[in-house]
Amino acid sequence: MKKRNIFIGIGAAAIIIACATNPFTGKSTLALVPDSQILPSAFAQYNSFLKENKVVTGTADAQKVRTVGMKIKGAAEKWLNANGYSGYLNNYQWEYNLVESKEVNAWCMPGGKIVFYTGILPITQDDAGMAVVMGHEVSHALLNHGQQRMSSDVLTQLGAVGVGAAVGKQSETTQQLAMQAYGVGTQVGVLLPFSRSHESEADKIGLTLMAIAGYNPEASIAFWQRMAAKSGGKSPPEFMSTHPSDATRIANLRALIPQAKAEAAKYGVTFK
Repeated sequence: MKKRNIFIGIGAAAIIIACATNPFTGKSTLALVPDSQILPSAFAQYNSFLKENKVVTGTADAQKVRTVGMKIKGAAEKWLNANGYSGYLNNYQWEYNLVESKEVNAWCMPGGKIVFYTGILPITQDDAGMAVVMGHEVSHALLNHGQQRMSSDVLTQLGAVGVGAAVGKQSETTQQLAMQAYGVGTQVGVLLPFSRSHESEADKIGLTLMAIAGYNPEASIAFWQRMAAKSGGKSPPEFMSTHPSDATRIANLRALIPQAKAEAAKYGVTFK
């Protein structure tokens, strides 16, 4: 019992200490895994991925990914510098690559390592559509969502240890039921909403970044309407998904567009 209490006490103290305030949200978030560990690992994984996949180079689409990416990066730097966070991106090593794949996807690893799949290009259609996706994916990195998810995994594992200790003297059946209930409860009640909140945060910041970069944020509505048409309504129920439903996402973005335009206007960017 004493050892368990000591373990819990140390864990609680670590959680209190390992928090960071994100400049884009103003929220204090968990940072149980430091950037000194995350970034080198992310960079190595990114390089391995590029070696194992076909990187498209020398095409107009490949250049577009780089051009749009650099504009979104520039928008992030403008916002950070204007709000007193110069140097926030010093450890980032920006890289933009187009990869041959039918998958309709794109992603940004911690530290600014970005991949677009060719399969998403028919949905983005133009620079503004690409900026919607680029802004969203870059925002995941800027918001330290990877770090937060890794930290939440640590907490989930600690919780499982606690549940196991609490029912350790019960029958094997009771122990199994308790662990199953914990697994389902954390997945539906904690981890999935956690991921959905991250998606919504990335949508909001991404919309602002694309606007500051000079892309009309209204393009986000058309992009997500095309994504909805592509999925054909086959998405799982929202409460069982890591992402908001297309309808929820579109409604949220529509409400955020005036705010994104107003923020862009501070940098001399206006839209008709």
